[in-house]
Amino acid sequence: MNQDDYTLPLGQKASLVSLVCDKFDNHSTVLETNNSLRELRELLKTLGIVDGEEYIQNRKNIDPATMLGEGKLQEIADAAREEGSSLLVFDFELTASQLRNIKEITKMEAVDRNTVILEIFAHHARTKEAKIQIEISRLQYLLPRLTSMWGHFSKQRGGGRAVGGEGEQQLELDRRMVRERIENYKRQLEDVQKSREQQKKKRQNQAVTAALVGYTNAGKSSLMNRLCKVNVLEENKLFATLDSTFRTLNPDSKPPMIMIDTVGFISNLPNTLIQGFKTTLESALEADLLLIVCDISDPNYQKHLRVTQEVLKELKIEGKQQVIVFNKKDLLNDPVRARIIMRNHPNSFLVSSYNEEDMTNLREYVINYFLSQQEHYDLFIPYEAGEAHSRIRANANVINTVSHEQGIFYRIRIPDFIFQQLGLSNYILAPAEAKEWEQNRPSV
Repeated sequence: MNQDDYTLPLGQKASLVSLVCDKFDNHSTVLETNNSLRELRELLKTLGIVDGEEYIQNRKNIDPATMLGEGKLQEIADAAREEGSSLLVFDFELTASQLRNIKEITKMEAVDRNTVILEIFAHHARTKEAKIQIEISRLQYLLPRLTSMWGHFSKQRGGGRAVGGEGEQQLELDRRMVRERIENYKRQLEDVQKSREQQKKKRQNQAVTAALVGYTNAGKSSLMNRLCKVNVLEENKLFATLDSTFRTLNPDSKPPMIMIDTVGFISNLPNTLIQGFKTTLESALEADLLLIVCDISDPNYQKHLRVTQEVLKELKIEGKQQVIVFNKKDLLNDPVRARIIMRNHPNSFLVSSYNEEDMTNLREYVINYFLSQQEHYDLFIPYEAGEAHSRIRANANVINTVSHEQGIFYRIRIPDFIFQQLGLSNYILAPAEAKEWEQNRPSV
């Protein structure tokens, strides 16, 4: 593996390589392999790489040295060069030795699926936390692959004392540098996460939240824009959004209702990314409601739902209140299929983010859900308790008020955790007193 393997060369044509083997996960059948290759094409599209032909070998067993047979690799390389490709992209993870062997046989640049995903994440991260997490993931992926790329970090040393010789001495230096950088980034990440945890606690004390979760490119950012009337980046690309985004869903409600747009899920993520992005996905932990977004027009929607549920289970939040939102109905040309899916998933939503009525209905559902979770309180507050009146109007949804010569009767709706922070418990009316106010006093 050389320096170019760490930064994927962009702007070129790539041929896709895969296999079908009943002993290989996610490639055990022709259908599984074709689905995986289709997703790989979308990943390459996100990077702006021109995808070429697909080359698939059917095998009974995996070749431990090269995955595919040597003769097949030579055949693929000849065909790829003939079509103008300068890069081979393998639709599965390759070890450093496998990559080295493949390059020696094909005399072409080669990368695996993990490298493509890591490159996408590096290009699309925006927040400091996401950038640090990605760099940790990239370095962890690089560390065991340093053997044949001893000079990779030479440009990053910047004027240090020269270390003599290539080979083991240089390799050990690089390994030590990579480990040190990983530890340095982890320390930076801890500081960023502490700040994020403080922001999280502040939101939890002041707002209720709904999180958009689901497979990448299901349309979460489009839904976020329509529901919250904002302008979050939305593209028809895998992993267009990598950072959790927070927006206000309904500024008129008390407390505010916050919508979270999370990083999309995908099957066969590199292990380093699964661990590195667990913190980003944990933004869904603070949500009171999960909106599981699924692209109903995708023939693999069932797999996407399964992957989503597996990730939620890994984060130990599968038990949270959730509702499935089948998006992109405008791209589904089979109404019968839509009816079958909806029958199999009762109480879900079938929407298009471009349909105003759909967005209104979904938005009202989320708002009404949060309102239904709020507690009702009946209070009588004397006029002289001016600060108490201010806290009520600032933090509670006032359903009814009745003026009295000594004070004001309030019927309010508010989450219990917010009410307990207001210090108004001593103004609560007994049920009989509240009923008397409701029956005998005119509303104003």
